[in-house]
Amino acid sequence: MGVRIIEKTSSAYVYPLLIKHILAAPLRYAPENEIVYGFDHRYTYKELSGRVAQLAHVLGDIGVSAGDTVAILDWDSHRYLECYFAVPMIGAILHTVNVRLSAEQIAYTINHAEDDVIIVHSDFLAILDQIKPFLDTEKKIILIAEGYIESALGEDFAGEYEALLAEKSNDYVFPDFDENAVATIFYTTGTTGRPKGVCFSHRQIVLHTYGFMSGLCAFKSYWTVDSSDVYLPLTPMFHVHAWGMPYLFTLLGAKQVYPGRYEPAKILSLIEKEGATFSHCVPTIMHMLLNAPAVDSADLSGWKVIIGGSALSRGLCVEAAKRGINLFSAYGMSETCPLITIATPKPHMHDWSDEKLIDIRCRTGLPVPLVDLEIVDAEGKPLPHDGQKKGEVVVRSPWLAQAYHREDEKSEELWRDGWLHTGDVGVVDKDGYLQITDRMKDVIKSGGEWISSLGLEDLIGRHEAVMEIAVLGVPHDKWGERPLALVVLKPGYKNVVTGEDIRGFCENFAHDGIIPRYEIPDQVLFVEALTKTSVGKLDKKVMREQYRSALTVS
Repeated sequence: MGVRIIEKTSSAYVYPLLIKHILAAPLRYAPENEIVYGFDHRYTYKELSGRVAQLAHVLGDIGVSAGDTVAILDWDSHRYLECYFAVPMIGAILHTVNVRLSAEQIAYTINHAEDDVIIVHSDFLAILDQIKPFLDTEKKIILIAEGYIESALGEDFAGEYEALLAEKSNDYVFPDFDENAVATIFYTTGTTGRPKGVCFSHRQIVLHTYGFMSGLCAFKSYWTVDSSDVYLPLTPMFHVHAWGMPYLFTLLGAKQVYPGRYEPAKILSLIEKEGATFSHCVPTIMHMLLNAPAVDSADLSGWKVIIGGSALSRGLCVEAAKRGINLFSAYGMSETCPLITIATPKPHMHDWSDEKLIDIRCRTGLPVPLVDLEIVDAEGKPLPHDGQKKGEVVVRSPWLAQAYHREDEKSEELWRDGWLHTGDVGVVDKDGYLQITDRMKDVIKSGGEWISSLGLEDLIGRHEAVMEIAVLGVPHDKWGERPLALVVLKPGYKNVVTGEDIRGFCENFAHDGIIPRYEIPDQVLFVEALTKTSVGKLDKKVMREQYRSALTVS
């Protein structure tokens, strides 16, 4: 007998997984909970729902219909959250523009996404002026005017955001449509070639939201999240929907706090004033906060923070714990919506000491429900989960991007043999925990051996003087490549710590058998800052070019 399919009557309702259903949840359970923007603006979920309806009316009145694309350039704000819902809920597509890309790249993404309307904060009008001559078609402009004079805009000006909303009804009946309709598009950071467009459907975003809820809320842990938490994002809302967290915390009806422009003193003040208990960021942002002068007077105890985008080092985990911050890892990428794994402890680990649990916190993590994950060799064959065999990480999940937007060849490269290929190298241990050891392009190939730049960064990052660290492979006449360590020192350690001190610190790990001696960096260079991508990750491609000629080892 073959597979049997459930039969339905002609009058049965087929429930589409649409983003509008995420917004319905807090209106039932917590309509009076607050959404806060900076120090000056707050409203309830009930008011959020009304403003989403008003924005839907505004977009319809200026000609936006299902399948059209609406771009937004704004700081992390309540208005951005309104766009997360209103735009896809009318069947249109939200393009979250990466404002940290170059003007040329921004123009490319707007043309490639075929945007029809641009919602722009007045702080980004200079960017808009730069790119206008390079846009393929005219765009209608909605201005978020925080201190800007509206009359400076031209004929394409559709109106000021708040003024337009104020004229509209706060009631709107959002339609049902195919759950596979595209809801969002954004672009990768483009460190290799042009940025690539990544699209997600309503179905994928809803399932990803429930995946995050199962991963963060269902399993007993040292960081379990629920509706009583206060959420403050520290990953830009233009980047993978702020890792999908605004959708999750809206579903939970939790209080949300949006900081606007990222300023350390402001963020630290908001954490205390609003009682923020949960955030997420790349290591760069956490380093910035821990080294801000205002941190000394801030109470950060009880603040849970997911670290993603780059590896969570043991050193950063320990440094944050001194401030009472509860750090842990999660893993994903733009193409995975992004959640793949979370560093969730297993039941037998709950009584482990804080020191021992650091090893779990810093692991890349366990696949969350509905994620299949393997490591494979060059022929695509699965490797054993023994914590030793390294291979490329490949994944399957219902929320993975199915293709790049208008990039057939790169899409085929992304998906091979029915698996999404991440480009990351890792190991899986006997307990099922993934540990990323490097990006395939960042592995240092020295004398026939593969050296993990991430592993060295974690070890060197434990030195008390090291604030940030990047390890690169630089050319070597004999060995092919050798490791170079770029180190940003903490304040007070400049001219105190030498490169030989750092190398000696690595010698201790070699002596203890943690690393072989050939992994000790040949050179240590102290720098003022490390080159980052537009979303705060280490840009090793640029750094390798930057230091290739100046520091070639021979």
